[in-house]
Amino acid sequence: MMHMTIYWGKKVTLLVHWWKTRTWVSYILTLLVCFLFSAFYQYMEDRRLHFKASASNPPPIATPLLSKLGRARRVSPARLVTSLFFGVNSALGYLLMLAIMSCNGGVFLAIVLGLSFGYYLFRTRDD
Repeated sequence: MMHMTIYWGKKVTLLVHWWKTRTWVSYILTLLVCFLFSAFYQYMEDRRLHFKASASNPPPIATPLLSKLGRARRVSPARLVTSLFFGVNSALGYLLMLAIMSCNGGVFLAIVLGLSFGYYLFRTRDD
């Protein structure tokens, strides 16, 4: 039976049918994984934004040869990597959302605290 309201307890099924917690040790380990996964999501978001900002800087010297190639709309490696980062980060975000949909209060708090901690570590720098 799936819970439809927030509940508190050590028995959680998270994301897949075989990830079930029955003991306090497995529950605490699951919360730790949720916390670290959330912080990693913020790290990946920071890397994506940093790479996008560094890839969008124009070259210091504009040469006619490079400007002609740019008009041909060839696949640029920077755009490809930025798109890959976006796809991975979107998948991570959806997995976090699905984990929260388990409706367990501990999982919810672990993910929100992990996102906050990751934001503090990786995205509040003065660059």
